Amino acid sequence: MQTSTNLGDFLRAARARVQPQDVGLGYTGTTARRVPGLRRDEVAFLAGMSVDYYTRMEQGRIKHASDGIVNGLCKALRLNDTERSYLFSLFSPVSGRPVQQKRTTKVRPIIRQLMDQTDNTAAFVLGVGMEVLAMNDLAKKLMHDFTLESGLARSLARWTFLAPEARTFYREWDIVAADMTAILRRDASRHPNDPRLNELIGELTVKSDDFRHWWPQHMVYECSFGTKLISHPLVGSLDIEYETFLVPGDPDQQLFLYTAKTGSPSDDALHILTNWNADTTQRFITQSNEL
Repeated sequence: MQTSTNLGDFLRAARARVQPQDVGLGYTGTTARRVPGLRRDEVAFLAGMSVDYYTRMEQGRIKHASDGIVNGLCKALRLNDTERSYLFSLFSPVSGRPVQQKRTTKVRPIIRQLMDQTDNTAAFVLGVGMEVLAMNDLAKKLMHDFTLESGLARSLARWTFLAPEARTFYREWDIVAADMTAILRRDASRHPNDPRLNELIGELTVKSDDFRHWWPQHMVYECSFGTKLISHPLVGSLDIEYETFLVPGDPDQQLFLYTAKTGSPSDDALHILTNWNADTTQRFITQSNEL
């Protein structure tokens, strides 16, 4: 992955997503435009730079830029905080925002202890490439048990795109998968030379039509909080509320907490899973066969 190529691709994708009327250029849509979104000269005008300078930037011929220049682009392209950080990362670290290079895969014992002490909450830690680094028991029961896997198979993103059961597990699979593509794009900007991450992206590009469609769009995403709609093979539909926390001391590790509103059917379902074990599974199978 060449940084200059990524920069040009990102700028083109970003300006294609912004409509002239969104930035006060007054276009009414009564005449045909040759490009979707903004033209190069419009971006240059809004960012306060020459068209030639911006053109060379899209062509990958400019590798360094001041914070003022990059901030101008962020404003012109209406980038959110995650996209803004990503754009800064595509320029040289002289911008004051160094790119992370080395991944860490060990989860501190105290984090594991906290995960195990959560009440009716599935907890897991993701690293670079959405690699599942640790899970508590409820997370293993709610999701796929990634602790039994090794190598690239520990990636939640890989499982989501390539495991057939993932498409029924997530009731809004397309939204989840698109977000995961954007998270991998973010990771790639922080770890451009990570061989395992590049291998994962290469595998998904070859094996998944959906990933191949979303990856060139250069969306970046920072998972923080929200709702996941899940269809579990044992307890049915769950509306899961999730929160994400950076692990102190390791910006590449994120702790995810999956829970449900107290007293809701989803909360009851999590309680069932918490108490589910091999004996319960055998009784369930036996009862089903007797019906």
